[in-house]
Amino acid sequence: MLSLPTTTPVLKVMPMPADANVHGDVFGGWIMAQVDIAGSIPAVKRAGGRVATIAVNSFLFKQPVFVGDLLSFYASITKIGNTSLTVTVEVYAERQRLDGEVVKVTEATLTYVATDESRRPRLVPPIATQPA
Repeated sequence: MLSLPTTTPVLKVMPMPADANVHGDVFGGWIMAQVDIAGSIPAVKRAGGRVATIAVNSFLFKQPVFVGDLLSFYASITKIGNTSLTVTVEVYAERQRLDGEVVKVTEATLTYVATDESRRPRLVPPIATQPA
C-alpha cells in the first residue's frame, strides 16, 4: 500500500462538488490550477518575490480524483536558471470512501520566471553562503 511522502506538503485541499462533473469526477482543469498554485509556492520563496508561470513542461493524470478525496501537493525545485525555476509537483489523494487508501494521482513539471514590479524578468538571487 502506498503512503504519503515524509516531507511536508505545500498545499492540502479537498475538492468540492462544484469542482466536479455530475459523476463526481474532479475536472482536470481544476487540478491543473491547484498544481500551478502548489508549484508557485517554492518558486516564490526561492525567487524572493513575484513569479509567473511560463511553461507547463509535463502533466500526467495517473488516477482520477473524486469529490471528497484529500489531496496533498508536494513541490520541489529541480532546476534554477538565471531568471527561471523549474518545479516538480506530485499530488497524492487519500480516498475518503476507501478507508484512506493513498494513490498518486498527478505529477507535473512547471517552469516559473521571477519578475519585478513591472512584471519583467529579473535574476533569481543566489543562495546566501554561510561563512566557513
